[in-house]
Amino acid sequence: MKTLNDELTIILKSSGVSLVGYANLHEIDSEARDGFPFGISIAIALNPQIMSGITIGPTKEYSAEYKRLNILLDNLAQLTVHFLGKKGFKAKARFATFEEDKATLTAKLPHKTVATRAGLGWVGKSALRITEEYGSAVRLVTVLTDAALSTGKSINSSRCGDCTACVDACPARTLADRNWQAGVPRESLFDAYTCRKKAREQTARLIGESKSICGLCIVACPWTKKFLKKAN
Repeated sequence: MKTLNDELTIILKSSGVSLVGYANLHEIDSEARDGFPFGISIAIALNPQIMSGITIGPTKEYSAEYKRLNILLDNLAQLTVHFLGKKGFKAKARFATFEEDKATLTAKLPHKTVATRAGLGWVGKSALRITEEYGSAVRLVTVLTDAALSTGKSINSSRCGDCTACVDACPARTLADRNWQAGVPRESLFDAYTCRKKAREQTARLIGESKSICGLCIVACPWTKKFLKKAN
């Protein structure tokens, strides 16, 4: 007999999801998780051919792929909420892109926090989540729920070791070359303000768009390189 996890995973994987994980959020502040005890982390890998085309900064193809995945992930989050609602559970989507605090550029519950607690990788020196399967070349969305799901084993420390590939690749030199641990504040890993400023400058100069995207730290990651080499 299929469990609730099984049913939902089958639906999501058949809809193009690369990874799905289930997180126990009880240890996180209740307000940050809107009172929901569980989280579902949904990840889709970025197109490897498009990512391989990033050499000096963002491309138009990467910008379009970023937007495409955000729309797809938001639709999948809504699909998940609908599925759980039909099963009699409450659920709430946290969409792919949102900034709840404009002053700090932080969210009260980042997607990567739910992902690491679901066992879907760790946070790299780039402050991006890294998975063994796809490196950091994935986009995430989150669904919060009161459904008592079977949860994965939380990953609480970095697996980056002495690697500095993303640190060296950053055009704004915003990365602190520090290994992440659960609970470490984001600002100790990188400077979000300088990163955003440089990314916007790069995007405007290279593709004539006003977006905070770059991609250089993503493609520099050895885990991402492994994914791109295998896919190409």
